[in-house]
Amino acid sequence: MTESTPPERNVLGGDLEPCGTDPMTGFHRNGSCVVGPHDVGLHAVCAVMTDEFLAHQKAVGNDLSTPRPEWDFPGLVPGDRWCVVAARWLQAYAAGVAAPVVLASTSERALEVVELEILREHSVDVPPDISSWQ
Repeated sequence: MTESTPPERNVLGGDLEPCGTDPMTGFHRNGSCVVGPHDVGLHAVCAVMTDEFLAHQKAVGNDLSTPRPEWDFPGLVPGDRWCVVAARWLQAYAAGVAAPVVLASTSERALEVVELEILREHSVDVPPDISSWQ
């Protein structure tokens, strides 16, 4: 991203917040789901890993749980936050095993593949005003 390129926003129109740093996620391994011009896969959805999502991804040929040291990839476990390819997340959604989504950390570029309402259905974001939860 150059200085003249505006920063990516999240799917809610706000600043794109970090997704995860333990393990370090993102196409650029900077903790953020910034897509940028080189990420043709759109690693845009900040998802919280679950057993079901990881098993589904492995079954469709996208093994996210096996460590790959040659790629500096530790392998993911339930609870990890990871920037996943928007089409892969949508594939899991269609199979009924969509991982929870952190909307504030999901790039607006995900909307090129997944409708906002579908992402909202699986949101685990905490709203700024939690009084409605009481």
